[in-house]
Amino acid sequence: MNFTLHPFAIDNFPSGFRISGIVTRSRGSLLISYELRGNLTKILLPERVQSPERKNNLWQETCFEFFVASTDSSCYWEINLSPSGDWNVYAFDDCRAGMRQETAFTSLPFKIERQSASILLELAFPLDTIIRPEQSVELAVSAVLQGSSGQFGYWALTHCGLTPDFHQRESFLLKLPAYGPAVNFSACA
Repeated sequence: MNFTLHPFAIDNFPSGFRISGIVTRSRGSLLISYELRGNLTKILLPERVQSPERKNNLWQETCFEFFVASTDSSCYWEINLSPSGDWNVYAFDDCRAGMRQETAFTSLPFKIERQSASILLELAFPLDTIIRPEQSVELAVSAVLQGSSGQFGYWALTHCGLTPDFHQRESFLLKLPAYGPAVNFSACA
């Protein structure tokens, strides 16, 4: 399923960026790729690190994110992916409630390819670790871009409020079907 992210209306953020990608559910994984195109000198990009690790507050600089939930639960997970290679996964009981690090993940390797006018990020997320295969899923896809002067641009499939808020369940627009019988998992609900 293809997606395109749209910027929240911010007057002082550099123009000329495009963020698109593809997401699919394949067996036990959620395959997601982002492509950011534009003049990358207009945004701040964290440097790639030798040993990526779990870190908090990645959204305080340029970061790719997605939110995933089963259609029959108020629980959801937030996945943060920095161009540095650092990452985090948070679990929530409801909209912004009960936030905690999801301990089912101890690493989350993903591919990043930087070119002069684009960044490609690809992840095979082990979805069955948190959501049963027989459950359909809903997704919100987003990104935070930090401009070279420190200003922020917030990108999402849709913006449901007067301020950027990626957690609103109405913004979980992508729907992916279930694919099979239950296996062992550790999930909210």
